[in-house]
Amino acid sequence: MTAPNDTQALKALVGDRFHLAEALKAADVAPLLMVLIHLGGDPAWLDRIAPHIQGPWSFHEHTPDDLKAELRQAVIDLLADYATTGRQLPITPPMHLLPRMLDVCTGQHVPAEYYPMVLEEMDLAGDDPKTVKWRRPVAREALDHFNVLVIGAGFSGVAMGIKLKEAGIAFTIIEKNETVGGTWYENSYPGCGVDTANHFYSYSFNNNHDWDHFFAKRDEIFHYIQRNSDANALGDQIRYNEEVTSAEWDDAAQLWRVEIRGNDGKASSATANVVVSAVGQLNRPQMPTIPGMDDFEGPAFHTARWNHEADIAGRRVGLIGTGASGMQVGPAIAPIVDNLTIFQRSPHWAMANPLYFETVSDDKKWVLKNIPFYAKWFRFQLFWSSSDGFHPMLQIDPTWPDQKRSLNAANAKIREQLEAHIASELNHDPELIRKSTPDYPPYGKRMLRDNHWYRMLTRTNVDLVTDHIDHIEKDAVVTKDGVRHPVDVLVFATGFQARRMLSPMHIEGRDGITIRESWGEDDPRAHLGMTMPGFPNLFLIYGPNTNLAHGGSAVFHSECQIRYIMQAIRELVETGATSVEVKEKPFWDYQERVDVAHRGMVWSHPGVTSWYKNAAGRVTQNSPWRLVDYRNMTEVFDPSEYEFRGPATGSEKAA
Repeated sequence: MTAPNDTQALKALVGDRFHLAEALKAADVAPLLMVLIHLGGDPAWLDRIAPHIQGPWSFHEHTPDDLKAELRQAVIDLLADYATTGRQLPITPPMHLLPRMLDVCTGQHVPAEYYPMVLEEMDLAGDDPKTVKWRRPVAREALDHFNVLVIGAGFSGVAMGIKLKEAGIAFTIIEKNETVGGTWYENSYPGCGVDTANHFYSYSFNNNHDWDHFFAKRDEIFHYIQRNSDANALGDQIRYNEEVTSAEWDDAAQLWRVEIRGNDGKASSATANVVVSAVGQLNRPQMPTIPGMDDFEGPAFHTARWNHEADIAGRRVGLIGTGASGMQVGPAIAPIVDNLTIFQRSPHWAMANPLYFETVSDDKKWVLKNIPFYAKWFRFQLFWSSSDGFHPMLQIDPTWPDQKRSLNAANAKIREQLEAHIASELNHDPELIRKSTPDYPPYGKRMLRDNHWYRMLTRTNVDLVTDHIDHIEKDAVVTKDGVRHPVDVLVFATGFQARRMLSPMHIEGRDGITIRESWGEDDPRAHLGMTMPGFPNLFLIYGPNTNLAHGGSAVFHSECQIRYIMQAIRELVETGATSVEVKEKPFWDYQERVDVAHRGMVWSHPGVTSWYKNAAGRVTQNSPWRLVDYRNMTEVFDPSEYEFRGPATGSEKAA
């Protein structure tokens, strides 16, 4: 974005009015209108354009062409006035107009409780309000004897490193792969991409104006993470091709003792005052147990370990699994394989978005980069379109008559729209519709994006098999009905070992208790998804009950968690305490709140089975909260919920 108060840049911007006018034709109406009002334009524009905006996506806007042209000219004239007079652009929009601005921008009502979060997320001043600053000068020697070990250099690990570096805190990131990126490095299967609009699925402190797509593919996202790591010179703090095998808390020394194994088999040790796990939930592929798997003679691999040397062109491919990865792989490879046989346990809901395949024009990139505050308002629009608006649809109405198929009136309406889309895409083929329509309410499992999945199912070289698999032979998959399906290549789109969070690491806390003993095999719990009693100075990013399955961005969530963790670290450094550990009462109170909230939500619906639940039926992965709720819960680290120990005596310090 053009620096808000760079007069020379503004003069250059309006110096070529023809180019400016042409480029602004690519601007979306709602964020451009916000720019006009933000900079002090006539607020009457809000009432003039409001009737033409019915929702937060650009395709929800239907402003007449002549009115659009008039709006663009008003923006040009206002920018020219600032350039000519040298007046300073206002960083903050007119606050008395903010409620109306947000409502018009989204075509919906934005409640007042969202205003602080909206302004924080937009970061209009460009100074990242989520950054945790020291409250008083910290002695250099205090920092010299303090270090943090971060496990994983994906989206969250890189962001954690950036914030630690800004604070002047020594840290090391242990990364099992040869470069940064995490899941966006490991998953390189055909069609791999994000299903959240990536102008929002990105760091709030580093907006990217050069995305080629509104829903970016894997390479774009991977390179974005790389650029952020390089721009902040994190390379010297990252140890690649190494993996944490164990971390044990030494209570006498008040630090973590970490064992590390290199990909070459060499072992090493490290100590750290604080350990932050940024491995997330979806980093260990889950392979099914199917009789005969070892007998298969062709290439067989998980989507997260795609074999790029396996030539699938003109081959018979079996795709096992139809979740998020399967839905992306299928349409990407169907046009080049001889035959694609898809083995489906249960269908998923997939919502269409007209922007899913759209590219971002050069003019739109120019507008995002050069028009003051446009990118910020554009990001807000996507933020709103992708987050809490869906939350009410996930609530179970106990009086709703058709609870098997839907949860409430809004959920039923979504189901009708999804069913109509499926029928249309499948050419109203009754058998394909039956196979492709879930029998559980929308959002019971992750809502996917339809990247022409249904359209692909109508291809003559694609077969959708819903009978369960019995066994695998050397060149075929045999289903329970006895049918033999010949295949040359097997692709497993079977998800990840999310229930065994932090596995296979051995994590041992105070008094020798291990994370597996604390959690069991499939019941991970953490206060706010981040801290656990018995495990001092250990913090989790993307921990239990922080997965977003109703909308929003995992990056937003991780930034909330990083701010909270940085505040906890600040508390340690500034007070001289050696450890911080969540108390039992706030921990268990939070678990009760989470469980109570989930009881009334779709993931607890008796007709829904998914990796969100453990064997006992408890929802362990998903967050039940709106984004605004979680942001507010984690905005301020509350020392009263934690026990602190001092540097020498081991005595509890006052919180």
